[in-house]
Amino acid sequence: MSKFAPVWRSLEDQVAAGWAPGIVAGVRHQGETEYFATGSLAFGSSEPMRTGTRFRIASLSKPVGAVVALSMVEDGLFGLDDPVAEWLPEIAEPRVLVSPEAEVDQTVPADRPITVRHLLTMTLGLGAFFTDVPVAKEFAAVGNGPMPQAFSADEYMARLAAVPLAYQPGTRWMYHTGIDVLSVLIGRVAGAPLHAVLKERVADPLGLTATSFQADGAHLPTSYRPTADGVEVFEEYDEAFAAPPQFESFGGGLVSTVEDYLTFLGALADDRLISRESREELTRDQLTAEQRAGTTEMAGPAWSWGLGVAVDTAVTEPWTAVGRYGWTGGAGTSAYTDPSRDLIGVVLSQRFMAGPTENFGYFWGPLAAVA
Repeated sequence: MSKFAPVWRSLEDQVAAGWAPGIVAGVRHQGETEYFATGSLAFGSSEPMRTGTRFRIASLSKPVGAVVALSMVEDGLFGLDDPVAEWLPEIAEPRVLVSPEAEVDQTVPADRPITVRHLLTMTLGLGAFFTDVPVAKEFAAVGNGPMPQAFSADEYMARLAAVPLAYQPGTRWMYHTGIDVLSVLIGRVAGAPLHAVLKERVADPLGLTATSFQADGAHLPTSYRPTADGVEVFEEYDEAFAAPPQFESFGGGLVSTVEDYLTFLGALADDRLISRESREELTRDQLTAEQRAGTTEMAGPAWSWGLGVAVDTAVTEPWTAVGRYGWTGGAGTSAYTDPSRDLIGVVLSQRFMAGPTENFGYFWGPLAAVA
């Protein structure tokens, strides 16, 4: 019997309870790798979920983009502390609100340039808003997930440049936007579409055949979002992935499989995509106490942010550990590497998270018990 049998039973129980039609997962522990799939592609469907089923992985795209960026740093194409103005002139001279609550015309010049590091650490000064402030209404025209932007990367930058920053660059973490902007920068520096950069720097070296920015004709699992009475089909989200995107972004645009993603995380942990020094830089806590006010606002104080990944800074659950790194996707995905346990886990569902504190304990809890 597999040592992960209790984990797989827990996934089966989630599906049997009607939480989601299907779930897939993969684990690498001390050199041993297993995959598991249970359920179907949709409620009422007879088409089974498989370990090769492709999912919209949402914000699990962010670590992939970070690795691409670090590989370009290693090639000397840009530095982490380089100002982005050379490639992103739209935000070369941003205006900043006098306070986050101010009216959008009450601004001052930025006191420092936005850098590549600010994008990766999501401290450029704009991102998800959790309060109803005037700039949040202006920012809605830019888009901040989960839906892919329905316009080009250039149009995205034009819309972004029209919105003042809520904070001075480098002073506060704000979710998501930095990786969308990083995606534009990567494409412009490479002089190639992002799917080609992904193929060259990650997919081809690792033999990933199911990771891309579109469904490629595959029948993806139906997406569901929680409601007061259960769940409902999230038709708009599903439809957004039916055709090639206008704006390819590592913010949340990738489609992948549990097999591909576990391979990616394993390659990152084994220093097969970027050097050990780059991997350590990517996975260390990059934020100051001032900047972490943003992470605490979103999901509590026990975590921080590296370069495109979350980093545990305290033990709050049996599966957490200081230095554990990874992230979750709002579409119902979660993936982390725990160096202290020599453990990598990936779980993919099609049920949207109810909020940023949802912890996928049905997977991580039993996994911690056997690993």
